[in-house]
Amino acid sequence: MSTILNRFYKNQGSIYKVLLCIVSTILIVYLFPKSGKFQFDFQQNKPWQYDNLYAPVDFAILKSQYQLEQEQAAVENNIIPYFIYDQDIANEAKAAYENQFASVFTDSIFRNRQRELKAFGLKILDEIYKYGVISDLTAFQEGRKIYLRRGNEIEETSIENLNTTDEITTLINRKLVNGPYVQAVNRFKELFFDVVQPNVNYDEKLTNKELNAEMSKIAPTKGVVNKGSRIVAKGEIVEQSTYQILKSLQAEYESQTWTASKYNWVVFGYVLLVAVALTMLLLFIKTYRELVFENNTKVTFIFFNIILMVLFTTLIVKYDANYVYVVPLCILPLVIKAFFDSRLGLFTHVITILLLGFIVPNTSEYMFLQVIAGIVTILTVSELYKRANLFISVGQITFIYIVGYFAFHIIHEGTVENLEWETFSTFIITGLATLFVQPLIYAYEKIFGLVSDLSLLELTDTNSKLLKDLANKAPGTFHHSLNVANLAEAAANEIGANSMLVRVGALYHDIGKMVNPTDFTENQSTGINTHEDLSPRESARIIIDHVINGIEIARKNNLPDRVIDFIRTHHGTSTVYYFYKKAQEQDEDVNIEDFRYPGPLPFSKETAILMMSDSVEAASKSLKNPTSVLIDSFVEKIINRQMDENQFLNATITFKEIQVIKKVLKSKLNNIYHLRIEYPE
Repeated sequence: MSTILNRFYKNQGSIYKVLLCIVSTILIVYLFPKSGKFQFDFQQNKPWQYDNLYAPVDFAILKSQYQLEQEQAAVENNIIPYFIYDQDIANEAKAAYENQFASVFTDSIFRNRQRELKAFGLKILDEIYKYGVISDLTAFQEGRKIYLRRGNEIEETSIENLNTTDEITTLINRKLVNGPYVQAVNRFKELFFDVVQPNVNYDEKLTNKELNAEMSKIAPTKGVVNKGSRIVAKGEIVEQSTYQILKSLQAEYESQTWTASKYNWVVFGYVLLVAVALTMLLLFIKTYRELVFENNTKVTFIFFNIILMVLFTTLIVKYDANYVYVVPLCILPLVIKAFFDSRLGLFTHVITILLLGFIVPNTSEYMFLQVIAGIVTILTVSELYKRANLFISVGQITFIYIVGYFAFHIIHEGTVENLEWETFSTFIITGLATLFVQPLIYAYEKIFGLVSDLSLLELTDTNSKLLKDLANKAPGTFHHSLNVANLAEAAANEIGANSMLVRVGALYHDIGKMVNPTDFTENQSTGINTHEDLSPRESARIIIDHVINGIEIARKNNLPDRVIDFIRTHHGTSTVYYFYKKAQEQDEDVNIEDFRYPGPLPFSKETAILMMSDSVEAASKSLKNPTSVLIDSFVEKIINRQMDENQFLNATITFKEIQVIKKVLKSKLNNIYHLRIEYPE
C-alpha cells in the first residue's frame, strides 16, 4: 500500500495533467454541436477539390437566405392590413354636433338658415365618418388596399378613403368655399375641430396573424435532387446554384435524425480529436517549456483560457454565426505572451483555432484570418506594459481582419459592389474588445498568482517600500543593485532576453543583506570590518545566508516567484572563495562544501545574465587602476571561471550569447571607469 502511495506522490503532477486534459476535453466536447460534420469543405466561385460528387439520397434544394428574404419582403408588401371602425365614436361625434351647433351659429346672418346649415354640416360629417377618421397614416403606402372591420363585417377599400385629422380642414374648405355657405367656413371648422375624433385604428394583432399565415406558406425549398444525380464534377467552379445545392446537402446531412449509436460515435470522434489537440499542446509545453510544464497552476491557466475562448465562440455561434468575429480571439496570444513567451502564445492560439474549426461557419476563412491575426499580435506587441504598443497592435489586428475579409469577398463574389459594411464594424468591435486584455491580465495575476511585465514595471519603482528600506539600511548594496540592473538590462537587450524581468531581479537580488548590512564591505563606511573577529567558516556562513534571508524577506513582501528565482540563483553553487582560501591557510583539509552556496544553478537566460553581471560588478570594485585591457581580461576571467564550474549548465543560454554578454559588460564597465586627464591643482 505504501509503495502505491509513494508512486502516486511521485507522479501526482503527471496524474493531475492527465486529469486536466480529460476534464478539458469533456468540457470542450460538451460545448460542441453534436451533429455530424460534413466531410467536404467548399466555397462559392472556387474549384471543387474532390472527386465527382453524386447525391447519396433524395434531398430538397434549400432556397438561399437572399431568396427567402425577397419572398418575405414581397409578402409583407402585398399583405392587406386590417383596421377597426368604431361606430360608437362616430355616433358620439354626431351627437356632439347636434348639441353644439346652436351655440356656434349664433350670428344674425345664420339665424334664418340654421336648419339648412345644420343639415349641410351633418352631410359633411356623414362623409367624414363614411370610412372613418384615423390619427396618422404616414406608416402606410398610398394606394394600398385595406380591410375595414365594422363589428362582424369586413369591407375592402382603399387607404385613401380614410380621413386623417389633418385632412378635415381641407375637406371643409373644399365643400364650402365654392358653395352657398362660404361665410360659414370658419364656424364649421371651429365646430368640427371640437366634435370630430378619430374612430379608426390599425389592427396590428389581426394583420400580424394574417402575415404569419402567409409567411408560413413560403416554401423553404425549390426542387429536389434525386439520388445518384451528379452534383458537381472535380475541378468544376462552384457557382451560386451549385453552391446552394451543396449547402442543402450539408444541411440534410447535419440535421438528420441520429440514433443513439450514431450520436455516441459522433461524440467519440470529437473526444478523440480534441484529446489529440490538447495532448499536442501538453507535449509542446513539456518539450520546449519544461518549467511551465512542471507548474500545474500555469498549465491549468493555459487550458482555462482555451476553454474560455471555446465557450464564448460557441455562445456567439448559437446566437448568430454572423457575429463569430466579435469574439476577441487575439486576447489569447496576448495573455499567454504576457505571462510566458511568444512561441507558447502562438502555439496555444493555433491549437484553439483548430478546435474552433469544428463549430464555426466558413472554417477555412475563419482559420486563415485568425491565424494571421494571431501572428500579427505576436509580432507587433513587444512590450505590453507600454500602452501605445497595445493600441498600435490593435490597429494592425483590425486592419488585417478587414483586408482578409475584403480579399475573401472578392474571391467569392468577383465584385466589391455588395460588400457587407456591417462586418467591418464587427472587426472594429473586436479590436476595441482586445484592449480589455490589460484589466484581464491584472485579474489573472490575482487569481493565478502569475506575473506579467506590467507588474514587473511596478516593481522597478525605486520608491517602493522594500527598495527604500534597502537604500536606507544598506546604501552600498542598493547602489550595487542599481549598477547590476543597468548591466544586466543592457546584456538582456543585446541577446533578446526579457530585459524587464532581469532588471527587476537585479534590483532585488541582494535584499537579504538588509539583515546584517555591515557584514558586507559595500556598506562598511566606518572602515570597521566585522569579519576580523570571526572565523572564515562563520564569515562564509554570514555571506551565504544573505540568499536565504533574501528569500524570506521577498516572501514576506509578496514578491513574485519569478523575482525570488533571481535571489535563489544569483550565486548558483559557487564558493565564497576569499574565506575558503583564508580557511585553507589555517587548515588544508577544510571542507569546501562549508563555503559553497546552496544553489540552485541559474536555469534561464535571465538568471544566468544576473549571475554574470553581479559577479563582474562586485569584483570590479577591487580594480585599483582600471584600464581597458585590464577590464577586458577581468571580465573574461570571472565569466570563464563560472563556465568552468558549470554554473550555466541548466541555463537555456548558448556560448554565442555568453560571448555577446561579455562584450556588453566590457563596454559598460569601460564607460563606468573611463579615464580622465589629470587636471592641474
